[in-house]
Amino acid sequence: MSLDPALETYVVESQDLLEQMEQGLLAYTEGNEDSETINAIFRAAHTIKGSAGLFGLDDIVAFTHKVESVLDQVRDGDTPMDQPLVGILLHCRDHMSRLVDAAIGNQSLSAEFRAAGEELQTRLNGYLKRPDPATASTAATGNITRVDSGHGSPGNSAYWHISIQFGTDVFRNGMDPLSFIRYLAKLGTLVFVRSYFVELPAVEELDPESCYLGFEVGLTGATTEADIKGAFEFVRDDCQLNVISPGASAEQYRSHVQRIAQHDLDLSATLANQGVLDQNDLQPSPQDLKDPIDLQEGKNFAEPKGRSESREHKEQKPQEARFIRLDAEKVDSLINLVGELVIAGAGICMASKRSGDADLNEASSTLATLVEAVRDSALQLRMVAIGSTFNRFQRVVHDVAAELGKEINLSVSGADTELDKTMVERIADPLTHLVRNAMDHGIESTELRLSRGKPAAGSLKLNAFHDAGSVVIEVADDGGGLNRERILAKARERGLISQDQTLTDKEVWNIIFEPGFSTADKISNLSGRGVGMDVVKRSINDLRGTVEVESQAEVGTTIRIRLPLTLAIIDGFMVGVGSSVFVVPLDMVEECIELTESARAETRGHDYINLRGKVLPFIVAREMFNISAAAGRRQNILVLRNADQRAGLVVDDLMGEAQTVIKPLGKLFRDVKGICGSTILGDGRVALILDVPSLLERAQHNASAPHRLKTAA
Repeated sequence: MSLDPALETYVVESQDLLEQMEQGLLAYTEGNEDSETINAIFRAAHTIKGSAGLFGLDDIVAFTHKVESVLDQVRDGDTPMDQPLVGILLHCRDHMSRLVDAAIGNQSLSAEFRAAGEELQTRLNGYLKRPDPATASTAATGNITRVDSGHGSPGNSAYWHISIQFGTDVFRNGMDPLSFIRYLAKLGTLVFVRSYFVELPAVEELDPESCYLGFEVGLTGATTEADIKGAFEFVRDDCQLNVISPGASAEQYRSHVQRIAQHDLDLSATLANQGVLDQNDLQPSPQDLKDPIDLQEGKNFAEPKGRSESREHKEQKPQEARFIRLDAEKVDSLINLVGELVIAGAGICMASKRSGDADLNEASSTLATLVEAVRDSALQLRMVAIGSTFNRFQRVVHDVAAELGKEINLSVSGADTELDKTMVERIADPLTHLVRNAMDHGIESTELRLSRGKPAAGSLKLNAFHDAGSVVIEVADDGGGLNRERILAKARERGLISQDQTLTDKEVWNIIFEPGFSTADKISNLSGRGVGMDVVKRSINDLRGTVEVESQAEVGTTIRIRLPLTLAIIDGFMVGVGSSVFVVPLDMVEECIELTESARAETRGHDYINLRGKVLPFIVAREMFNISAAAGRRQNILVLRNADQRAGLVVDDLMGEAQTVIKPLGKLFRDVKGICGSTILGDGRVALILDVPSLLERAQHNASAPHRLKTAA
């Protein structure tokens, strides 16, 4: 996608504004009917429309103008914001989003799409109770409202005077000053446009990439000062804008004419010819002759031309923004380089230790500390709050609840929990499926809820929080819960379990993740509890995450997703088995203990030990990965923890902590159990990164097998 930088900025900002517009509209459905909400919605639509005009995106301007007109009436209290209007405006927001998308790819709009837009505009027309400002400005006859100078009467159309001086970097920023003037013509009728040079240097000092232009513009029309200033949204930090509104005094015009005269531009005759002022109004007063002051800015302009101090009347520029936009590819490239730096730093540390040089060891230790700090700072660039993903479900819940005829309230907590941007994007689809499932098959109908003594409105909760180096996301509903007996019957019917097999609740709930499994009597067009759940689990597993289910009949269901903080670089703990090296995520290591001779003797015949009075199942890494090298004299157990599961991993050597750059496995090894990636050590060797959740699941399964239980007894 090759876009002009300014247009690309417009597209990104429009998407943010459309998101704000949607959130504001949804707030009305929840009863948050305050004036600031409607003002925010109006500002979003107004900014999208105003900026679209700069790029000649007439389809966006025309459609959004109708939306803006209705919102303006709501803002003034002339039109109530009821639920039907909210629904129409949400559809309008979607249409605006598709118009912006079409602008990105320079796509032509289909007849069906245009018809849908016209239908929405027709529905909006039903809410318009006063003439459209655009229509009023088009019908302007040229009669101008005179300023309040003590004589004359107002005409039929208000007169606005706009003074704009562009900054020298306007061209370099990809802006065309004339496009802003052309856009003003959409707000009303341009009565005159006068251009002039602002501090034009000598010919030999002229810079062809610099802008020295200023414009004096007379505009008539039923517009507002906010509309006019909004037209210059993209250059608000790189221009000097002054708007004189209808009803301004003769003194204001007189001081403005004197100020512009410094740039060799005489506006007296122009304003008199347009009937804005009489020539007598423009004659300087004795006070003006004594001390010419700009009444609006309060600055003295009696200084010699050419001095930089004569430009002190410029508006104070806003403070620099706290945030900057970065290309995602640039951030990814930085993370990759930091990863290579981590690997190189590990090699330097190993080389310094082998050398035995004290000074080199100290220098390499300092380098390792700095590399770790750089790594953490770089990873923070990709960390974003999951709230942006949670917010989109406000619209999903609103639309699906209306389609199902259910009343459902969505509550969100932990929206400020941060997660890697890549993971936030990839978790959106699985979460959408879970939310739709909960609404369609989890939450009961209003009648059934009332018969069970529940509130008529169902409750759906999204929650996120950090736990043991992971991010946990919960989707909880207060619906009917999973039907244990129906799941077992369906599983036996499909041959997934034997007729006499006994399962725990956790094992029963995990059956819904089997491919194609469903207990629904009929599959709706929204979802089927279980249909596609295998895809959900596979997507989460691809992110090195886990998913678990808790459910209680007629109480509700909670689906809990546990994800690592990042997919790029982690703190790891290295262990050795024979000549092989493995890495375990440090956040999942609870403690390390020695497997003594006496403890080994006690474990013969079973795979668990007594750890301070509690049973700890374990896995022998040598056996799991079929490593033929003989075991060392000393063995150790790495106690691993993930959520409420604990298990041990028996290894030969404990090699300590290390920064680990995660490298993905090839297609051939993607489905290997117990391994989730690889990394490159400082000496160039490849080490496998262990998948702790799958190891814990295997250890728990081995410990609960029938023959193990008999041995324990």
